[in-house]
Amino acid sequence: GTYPGRDLASHSCKIAQKAAMFYPTVTSVERDEAGASDVQATMMKAQKTSHNRDTGGRSKRASGAEGSGRLMITQDESGVRYNNDGGENNEGGPSSSTALALMPGQKSGLKKTATKTSTALALMKEKTSDLPIPKWHAPWRLSAVISGHLGWVRSIAFDPSNAFFATGSSDRTIKIWDFPKSTTASPDALKLTLTGHISAVRGLALSDRHPYLFSCAEDKMVKCWDLEVNRCIRQYHGHLSGVHCLALHPTLDVLITGGRDSVARVWDIRTKNQIHVLSGHENTVGSILANTTDPQIITGSHDQSIKTWDLAAGKCMTTLTHHKKSIRALAPGRNDRSFLSGAADNVKKWGPGGDFIRNFPGHKSVINSLSTNQEGVAVSCGDDGTMEFWDYGTGYNFQSLETVAQPGSLDAERGIFASSFDGTGTRLITCEADKSLKVWKETDQTEEEVPVDLKEWKKVWTREKRGRI
Repeated sequence: GTYPGRDLASHSCKIAQKAAMFYPTVTSVERDEAGASDVQATMMKAQKTSHNRDTGGRSKRASGAEGSGRLMITQDESGVRYNNDGGENNEGGPSSSTALALMPGQKSGLKKTATKTSTALALMKEKTSDLPIPKWHAPWRLSAVISGHLGWVRSIAFDPSNAFFATGSSDRTIKIWDFPKSTTASPDALKLTLTGHISAVRGLALSDRHPYLFSCAEDKMVKCWDLEVNRCIRQYHGHLSGVHCLALHPTLDVLITGGRDSVARVWDIRTKNQIHVLSGHENTVGSILANTTDPQIITGSHDQSIKTWDLAAGKCMTTLTHHKKSIRALAPGRNDRSFLSGAADNVKKWGPGGDFIRNFPGHKSVINSLSTNQEGVAVSCGDDGTMEFWDYGTGYNFQSLETVAQPGSLDAERGIFASSFDGTGTRLITCEADKSLKVWKETDQTEEEVPVDLKEWKKVWTREKRGRI
């Protein structure tokens, strides 16, 4: 028969024999003499042996994974996971060191997350690597206020010599002002008043080769004034409705006008002949630019489009339809043949061939006027009296101002209809709905006092770039 007691005794005997082979017998007296120091040494030795065994095993597993084409993802105490290609994944996880071996056909959420995170980091680095640094410009402030017109001041033009400037108004007059006296608001700044139009004067231009002043008005008339005799010497007939804008060609004796009849007309200044009728717009032509090289004529219209024209052929070269609102203002760039366009939706910068460069976001009003100077300052003026100053090169909005209506005027009469820098670019004159002219100039503040806000600029630029992509 079977005796459980006998089997249990034999089993216990075998366990005792095996224990004797690996653990020598130690008497209680010897154990007491060894003391705590031997116990601590034994424990440290065991820990060191265990650490070497773990390290060796991890190295073998990693080398085995590389040879077999498996992906090894390990996690250290900092919570950063690494794969066998040296990639990095900043996913959180347990603090203890672990290793995961994935077969080629096995799916891994860690691998997918690591790829997404690496891609996001690469895109972030790419976005911030080409961040343009804005040029610093001094802030501007109001310097003087000039009164004289009896209606809204709708247009302005500077003499190339910077000695005087002309303004046109809804009171149907053109006034000539002494510029140095105007900067100090001198009572005798007004030099001359020209009458002849029977409606609001919407556009002015002064020739840099002749003593001529050109004007256009809502009475369908385009006039040429000789400032040596102070009278009108020519009139250009052809527009079927009010004329809202005009521009002189920089090198040719050619005048371009545009108005409510949706066309731009090209005139010979001397003979008064109409050279071209640039048709193609579907609404009022609100602004015109003239350049020395192609495109020599650029028009902006209330049909939300910009057209560039071949002056020799009289035909449209390109049509730009980026704006979503009526285009009321155009302004030339510095020396790179770029230009700005302004509408109620945005201010946009364009390259020489009509290539879109960037938006100048932030001006939330109908933009009636744009101006630039040689120092790279651009200013946009709205019908609610707001003014935004920009760095032309980058589109950085370094200052926002708001004009103040003169005493006796309504708050609604804070609108700005036209603006222009003087020849040096150190003074800005705005034509406003409160019947006044305001002179603005730079303050004496330094870059240390008013630094460029790079943190805010980075947010705006990144958001704008993401919108373009």
